[in-house]
Amino acid sequence: MVQTPSRHRGGEFPAANSVQPVKRDTILLGDSLPLPNIKLFGTDGIRGKVGELLTASLALQVGFWAGQVLRQNSPNQGPVILGQDSRNSSDMLAAALSAGLTAAGLEVWNLGLCPTPCVAYLASVSESVGGVMISASHNPPEDNGIKFFNSNGSKLSQQLQEQIEAGIRGAKVPVASFALGQHYHRPELVKDYAASLSDSLQQMNLSGMRVVLDLAWGAAAGLAPAVFAQMGADVICLHDSPDGSRINVNCGSTHLDSLQAAVLEHNADLGFAFDGDADRVLGVDNKGRSIDGDYILYLWGRQLRASEQLPSNLIISTVMANLGFERAWEKLGGKLTRTNVGDQHVHAEMQRTGAMLGGEQSGHILCPHFGISGDGLLTALHIASLVRQSGESLAQLIRGSFQTYPQLLVNVRVDDREKRLKWHECEILQGAIVRAKSAMGEQGRILVRASGTEPLIRVMVEAASAELANFWTDNLVLAVQKYQAL
Repeated sequence: MVQTPSRHRGGEFPAANSVQPVKRDTILLGDSLPLPNIKLFGTDGIRGKVGELLTASLALQVGFWAGQVLRQNSPNQGPVILGQDSRNSSDMLAAALSAGLTAAGLEVWNLGLCPTPCVAYLASVSESVGGVMISASHNPPEDNGIKFFNSNGSKLSQQLQEQIEAGIRGAKVPVASFALGQHYHRPELVKDYAASLSDSLQQMNLSGMRVVLDLAWGAAAGLAPAVFAQMGADVICLHDSPDGSRINVNCGSTHLDSLQAAVLEHNADLGFAFDGDADRVLGVDNKGRSIDGDYILYLWGRQLRASEQLPSNLIISTVMANLGFERAWEKLGGKLTRTNVGDQHVHAEMQRTGAMLGGEQSGHILCPHFGISGDGLLTALHIASLVRQSGESLAQLIRGSFQTYPQLLVNVRVDDREKRLKWHECEILQGAIVRAKSAMGEQGRILVRASGTEPLIRVMVEAASAELANFWTDNLVLAVQKYQAL
């Protein structure tokens, strides 16, 4: 259990149910830039370009209204846990958010630089009202974002996100009785999260394993190497200092080239690449081949199934999961349930079904046996442990798993946000999708969607042959480009 600091100067924590209507113009929050006409909250909190969507004034408003919602909907009366990645804008947003949160009467425990799952973990063990993470995950340095967690360490529900946004947009939202919170720097708490990672492996020793880590100049830069070294691994690091101007740039989980080269150069057993906030991870085997979330789910699922820790042999994934993975898992007697893209959809389905393993092809993996949120570092440690226990190389394990169907994913940049989110209204694009689906029949799948985190429309085609996948991908990308030009 995380210990609270000495009693804060503002007195006792404000009562969570002390609520009364207050006119918004009595709250001294300052003015904000005009808000976009579409929703602020996407698939993973609020995310956008700093100075355009994300400003200090907006972060102040977000902090205040999030503070109100967290106070009124948490069973606890403790602090709010605040963390950030290494982006140059994260300090500015942290200061503004903290001002808003304390104006709402909350005590803020600021962890500073840390992975997103660290915030989720500490929120769940500190009698907190919730957690806030400042990060744009795998996005480029000029972007940033704000993610929220409840007191259990789970992503904040859509309903509560809508309440926060309603307050920001000026709706008449009840406000808790006036109180001012305090701000504390608590970087020492990150060690509690690190200890929880090694505890989940029950003293598994990685001694003799050579592991390459690509830290993406991000939030796990100091923590991940130390945890792997403590487990006994020989660690080689890439992009291993916090650098807000280079976070995710040609490195990390979205660019595996340097990790693949380093694994081969150092004759390593395996490698792992994290994104900017380390809530996801991708792997590289000892032959230098990339290992995505589908393979991670298959291997970890097979291990959990063997130890009778996988209820109904069920894995939850998304519409992006490869057909080769699904059919191989079914041959083992397992079942794969697909959701929309986004870890919150996977998490919701896991809660509904009682599943104990789920995740995304992009490397966002959830396993409630060991962690409460998607955690790239936790996943990497368990996959390394799995390889050690198997007595085989990761390449051998992959060779004995499944063959993927050819799958192409093309991102088409569409800067007009309203047009991007209304792509399904375009007759040209819809006609192209119908023709492609009819032509491929049972030999393939198509997924077109607007990204919830980047200015992109994503086109995915999966087919029994590379020729089919290439042909229909080109057709659909051309249709998206025509739509963009309208």
